[in-house]
Amino acid sequence: MKDTKPPRVVAELGRPETPQETADRKAENSRLYRSRKTVNNLVLSLLATVGLVVVIVLAVPRGEAPERPTVDYAQLAGQAQPDLPVPLLTPELGDDWGSNYADVRTTASPVAGTPDIRSWNVGLISPDDEFVGLVQGVDANDTWLLAELDEARPTGTVTIDGVEWVEYANGSGSDDGNVAYALSTVAGRSTIAVFGTAKPEYVLDVARSVRTGVTANLDAPSGAPAETDSE
Repeated sequence: MKDTKPPRVVAELGRPETPQETADRKAENSRLYRSRKTVNNLVLSLLATVGLVVVIVLAVPRGEAPERPTVDYAQLAGQAQPDLPVPLLTPELGDDWGSNYADVRTTASPVAGTPDIRSWNVGLISPDDEFVGLVQGVDANDTWLLAELDEARPTGTVTIDGVEWVEYANGSGSDDGNVAYALSTVAGRSTIAVFGTAKPEYVLDVARSVRTGVTANLDAPSGAPAETDSE
């Protein structure tokens, strides 16, 4: 006869398991195994995803920061100088400044019966990447200046290295275009304005940087009124 082993006594029960208890125990063990395997798979999937992201990030080439515009306004001023009867201003600023334009423009005079106004215009980019504009109008008038400064209101005066400038603030709140803060002065035949969206200290820096040019305009002979282009 085949030997039969006595039923295994389960310590927790103090007796052999019934067939139903055995089936329940195996089912629970199987459930726990599947649960642990699912968690392990999730952790492995997460680690694989993170690893893939790291590889992609490391593989993507890093673009360098865009260079500042490098318009050589001093050179362009030299080229434009023969066409204008006043010494043109060229700001002397550090390497942390840039320039995005420099040109001579002709604007129809806002006063009827008066000649068009020619101006030297320089666009500057401050160290914090904000705009500062410089405009130098020849034989200009107050109406022209008001238009150049987007009708900003004068708020007082400030003296910078011996030159007195009128200060302006744009009263239109956040919608102030390119003129959040501005300065203007008249030197000989030149009406000069410095304005922009940069911090006021940067606008002041530009005004300070053209002191030599302002003085040259004060000392320049009055001469004849500037001629305008005619078609």
